Amino acid sequence: PFRKEDVDYWMPVDQYIGGIEHACLHLIYARFFAKFLTDIGLTEYREPFTRLLTQGMVIKDGAKMSKSLGNTVDPTEMVKKYGADTIRLFILFAAPPNNDLEWSDRNVEGAHRFLNRVWRYVEENADKLRGDVIPMSELKDSKLRDLKRKIHTTIDNVTHDVIDEKQFNTAIARLMELTNAIYSLNDDSPEAWSLKKEAVDVLINCLSPFCPHITEELWEMLGHTEMLCLESWPKADESAMAKDSVIIVAQINGKVRGKFERPAGLSREELEAGIVSEKFIADKIAGKEIVKVIVVPDKLVNIVVKG
Repeated sequence: PFRKEDVDYWMPVDQYIGGIEHACLHLIYARFFAKFLTDIGLTEYREPFTRLLTQGMVIKDGAKMSKSLGNTVDPTEMVKKYGADTIRLFILFAAPPNNDLEWSDRNVEGAHRFLNRVWRYVEENADKLRGDVIPMSELKDSKLRDLKRKIHTTIDNVTHDVIDEKQFNTAIARLMELTNAIYSLNDDSPEAWSLKKEAVDVLINCLSPFCPHITEELWEMLGHTEMLCLESWPKADESAMAKDSVIIVAQINGKVRGKFERPAGLSREELEAGIVSEKFIADKIAGKEIVKVIVVPDKLVNIVVKG
């Protein structure tokens, strides 16, 4: 029987995902019936879907992959050779969801190499990847601070890519960059291994929606007792994302005259005094009257002169 409270609970649908070939059939008909049911008083919504994502086609040999064309790829054989996670990763990384995806055996192998790289790092260093999370304020070495910043900017960007933009390919690219950063930190101190432990935990956690099988195995190898699928999504630490230094653009009467690196967070007065006293800038304004100085913290100093 029709129960309006059930309809109101489920509708409208939060997210509609469908191929472009559905646009003239299911999508139009669903919207037609939603409007009709509203017009006769059975429902209170005129649109059945809150958000729409139209996914692209899979292309192989220059044509849409289909059984009728005989250009399909046997998923069973691909999974046997590479594993389901590799195929998932390749498909999501190859193109944005709303674009066509060009099937490439070579790129499937590339996704497989990346997952093997992550696996090897955890397998070879599982005993060393131990320690508590260290706040940014306690890290003094610039390389450690850079990795800490990379960890939390990755969380922030991947969350935005997945939740807001639905751009899974860029999210995966950011996780590849984090993997490179982890490999690049050549420091065997306990402090460094604690930081690398945080980085690997974040990497595995953020990779899990794309590769749920391998990440569960890696999570257990890292010493976690709870299943990864039950863990909360990581949250970015704003203080850890702040830059240590920034590039200040120096202008005279609106024209760029130089760029100078300065510690982030300087006051307007400190920034103005430092830029005005730079020899190159001081020579340019020598003998001229300074009318005013416009300061945009962490970005720009514009010196307005006459004469």
